[in-house]
Amino acid sequence: MIRIFAVSDATGKTAARVLDAALTQFDASRVTVTRYGGVRSEERIEEIVAEAARAGGFIVHTLVSEKLRASILALGRVNNVATIDLMGPLLIRLSQLLAIKPRSEPGLLANLDSEYSRRIDAVEFAVQHDDGRKSNELHLADIVLVGISRTSKTPLSVYLANQGWKVANVPVVLDVAPPPDLFKLPRGKVAALTITPERLAGLRKVRADSMGGRVKGYADIEHIRREVAYAYSLFERRRHWALIDVTAKPIEEAAAEIITLLRPSIQ
Repeated sequence: MIRIFAVSDATGKTAARVLDAALTQFDASRVTVTRYGGVRSEERIEEIVAEAARAGGFIVHTLVSEKLRASILALGRVNNVATIDLMGPLLIRLSQLLAIKPRSEPGLLANLDSEYSRRIDAVEFAVQHDDGRKSNELHLADIVLVGISRTSKTPLSVYLANQGWKVANVPVVLDVAPPPDLFKLPRGKVAALTITPERLAGLRKVRADSMGGRVKGYADIEHIRREVAYAYSLFERRRHWALIDVTAKPIEEAAAEIITLLRPSIQ
């Protein structure tokens, strides 16, 4: 059995992935790969090189520290252990082509992976909790948006989710009580979206026309005024909700205002 030691100063995933890709080109039934992550000292490198020497194996590494790369190379030679540097030559060549020095900070890719995963989870949460769905899970959201139809609840939810926030949104429907769980949320979690009836009527007319005008009263200004008044009556009784007027705001501006108003509570 041939042992390969995948060594990294971060998680070791990159070294393992590259090895897996390369090993598909061989009959690797007699190969085992052992991954060592978080290797950031010469003492730890000495231990791994010694283990590789005892096992008769070799090392593949993605160390970004120039000092540690030099150390593993030197110790490998002393102990007759072959070392393959996946990162060093690439960093050196990129540094030459880009005319800048690398940061040599371990774990940066892992941080990016973690941030990416967080955003993906947030987007999935927004989709699952759109338009009042799963209202029993509102307490799991970072931000809850409340407003009548066409106040940009869904676009705002998706935009904020792409920044990593878990967002749910709840529609306000004329003369229909919102879900009880909405009123159990702590201070600083709910943003109530408001809009002028005239602006909303224009938005809904466009929407109704695209649907062939089949939604009766949807764009009627008097009906809209009653909806807006009903929404305000709900919002007025909950002064701890942040009020965001989306009448003439682009999504980016409204999202920034939401974060600013709720930031002390959601961070």
